[in-house]
Amino acid sequence: MHNVTPMLARKDDRQEEPSWSFPGGVAGFACYWFALAIPFMLYGSNTLFFFLYTWPFFLALLPVSVLIGIVASVLLRGHLIWTLLLTIVVVIGLFWLLFTLLSGW
Repeated sequence: MHNVTPMLARKDDRQEEPSWSFPGGVAGFACYWFALAIPFMLYGSNTLFFFLYTWPFFLALLPVSVLIGIVASVLLRGHLIWTLLLTIVVVIGLFWLLFTLLSGW
């Protein structure tokens, strides 16, 4: 019979990879609020009347934006600048697509 205790007691030499999901989630959250501010900058306070009836659609983009930030951060292995740029482009694109779809409807 072989003794397996030394094998079990030996530490694993592999390094654990850090988690990149939190900075990506924060980036997605910040990009959502930045994208929400763009229609106010372009159209002024009249945007409030538009958001009065369409707020559930734009609120649904909040968790999507956070997930986009997390996925971008994980895929880009924590490169924060590239994560921010990709998240900004994708979230603003989704936000603007929804805004133009609902305003032209």
